[in-house]
Amino acid sequence: MDATPGTVLRELVAERTVPIPGAPSALVGRLIERMGFDAVYLSGAALSAGVLGLPDVGLFTLSELIQQVTYLTRSVNLPVIVDADTGFGDVASVERMVLELEAADAAAVQIEDQESPKRCGHLSGKTLIETDVMCARLRAASAAKSDPNFVIVARTDARGVDGIDAAIHRARRYLEAGADWVFPEALTSREEFAQFAQAVDAPLVANMTEFGKSPLLTMNELAELGYAAVLYPVTLLRVSMKAIEAALALMAQEGTQEELLDLMQTREELYDLLDYEELERRTRGYYEERP
Repeated sequence: MDATPGTVLRELVAERTVPIPGAPSALVGRLIERMGFDAVYLSGAALSAGVLGLPDVGLFTLSELIQQVTYLTRSVNLPVIVDADTGFGDVASVERMVLELEAADAAAVQIEDQESPKRCGHLSGKTLIETDVMCARLRAASAAKSDPNFVIVARTDARGVDGIDAAIHRARRYLEAGADWVFPEALTSREEFAQFAQAVDAPLVANMTEFGKSPLLTMNELAELGYAAVLYPVTLLRVSMKAIEAALALMAQEGTQEELLDLMQTREELYDLLDYEELERRTRGYYEERP
């Protein structure tokens, strides 16, 4: 029997610190795999903005999330970590969410401890649910999984609300409640990343999102501090949107896209990424005469 996605993910972080880019689409997920990365992240912010054109305040539904997860897991042979915001409700909703994500071949789910409607983790004005409520949701998530290696990631936003000590306290409670990994959001310095890692004995996730409250530490720095995984949740969406903006400006000014050709993925490169030739070969095979 093949290893489950959760098993693969756990084995990866047992060996080294793993960089995990966010994929705003299934096609980008394929390129992440082609470029040699070992795991993919489906960011709630990237799904909200890149697919739905909405701000990151918890507006997508569970059905919309599962559809995007399915597109991604069918396109890559990598474990996918899924940002599920606040879990779509209380404990019964969390149970169903885990069942749906496992059925969609996700490797891990990330649940955060904000009140709904949530806010981007690097904005001020967040409010938290009670620690006991988050623990109940984590117990429900842990109990619902059929694969014992499916990873429950507990994200705490307490640093930006009540300080680093509160974030550490919540993290320890969340591990007792059934979380497998912990994701401390919006730490503000290298020293805070070190303090958290020294105080919390579990695989830890670092968020290296741009333009936020956290410094952009290197992979080597985070590995030395003891972090298991490093997320780049919106990096590729931001880069692509800036490139699209520049391209549109040039097209509006020049009336042609000719100057952009050297910056484009060619038709051949795109078809190669899509395995277009394999699709054509397989399709022709269905029409071949059989003796």
